[in-house]
Amino acid sequence: MEWLAGRDRDAALIIRTDYSDEQAWAAVKAELMRPWGDGDFESYVHIADDPKWAGYTSAQILSAALADEELSVMFLADCDSMGDGPITLLAVAMSAREECDSDEEFEGDGGEFRTVPAGVHEMHANLMIANLSFGDFKEAAEEDPQGIFQGFAI
Repeated sequence: MEWLAGRDRDAALIIRTDYSDEQAWAAVKAELMRPWGDGDFESYVHIADDPKWAGYTSAQILSAALADEELSVMFLADCDSMGDGPITLLAVAMSAREECDSDEEFEGDGGEFRTVPAGVHEMHANLMIANLSFGDFKEAAEEDPQGIFQGFAI
């Protein structure tokens, strides 16, 4: 699979992997485009909306994306994103187990978890300036009763 040529490297990367419900997808996109941080910040995303990604797992996309050294996280709009529950996306750390020095490092700063759309922007902005690590957001998601990153209280 060819990786995303010409993507805006400053924008949060959203990859759509589920094509079962166009109305649900429209709702996901609408949430992603809302200003965030009390409405003070505009959303800034690069959406890969190409059926070639249909049905891909995070592991399959991760293997294609590892060549992109500037990418620290990507977000998948998957079947759970299009479901009946709250709109969430799958946040996937751009680190493979083989790249980590230990299992503990991978468990702390690797892996994946679900986030609300506003969390996409908060995560991307903080990771771009190295203010927080993927593990900081993952820990917040693990502490949430639903297991979803809901954003940090600012």
